[in-house]
Amino acid sequence: MASAESVALTAELRAYVVAHGLPPDAVARRLIDRTAALGGVAEMQVPPEQGALLTWLARLLGARLAVEVGTFTGYSTLCLARGLAPGGRVVTFDLSQEWTAIARAAWREAGVDDRVDLRLGPAADGLAALPGDPVVDLAFIDADKPSYVRYWDLIVPRVRPGGLVLADNVLYGGAVADPAVVGNAAAIRAFNDRVRADPRVEAVLLPIADGLTLARRLPDPTGGGS
Repeated sequence: MASAESVALTAELRAYVVAHGLPPDAVARRLIDRTAALGGVAEMQVPPEQGALLTWLARLLGARLAVEVGTFTGYSTLCLARGLAPGGRVVTFDLSQEWTAIARAAWREAGVDDRVDLRLGPAADGLAALPGDPVVDLAFIDADKPSYVRYWDLIVPRVRPGGLVLADNVLYGGAVADPAVVGNAAAIRAFNDRVRADPRVEAVLLPIADGLTLARRLPDPTGGGS
């Protein structure tokens, strides 16, 4: 078996990676800094290299409808909105008025607020209320870990063939490799097993940040919905 190759991502190397991708502009940088000022909860914000990937994937898909579970302070939403096709929108779900107030201000400053449909309330209820037709181009799950499987099961049938479902934190700090894990790590481990066994998608798990799953929705072999 060939040995795995990996590179330790030092602070210097990570800065190099960000600079050679789609680095944050002034608006995005101010949002990153304002989120960092919140303290420990700032770790919930996706890093710039992951945000750049969200923008790039949205552009690659020509996405007109993106769905996000977990808005926080709106950085990932901003990245998705910037990648949308003309007339596109992001429907994003969160519970916090405090954090999403920061998000709204950043979206306005970036000029993308007209592309964002923020819905406050339980995400599972909001997802269930979306049209059942498979019209979602891109979905991003980054919220409470025990609900990942529930979100997945609500989202996948609504994603068009060829569309993508992304899920964040799927390595959970490396804890998912231990079959004896409990709590959030156990929930993510169960989610990863669910994705791997789901015949509706083909998926890869990438070691970006805390782990990112990319799952492509496959055509329904029967020609109907699922």
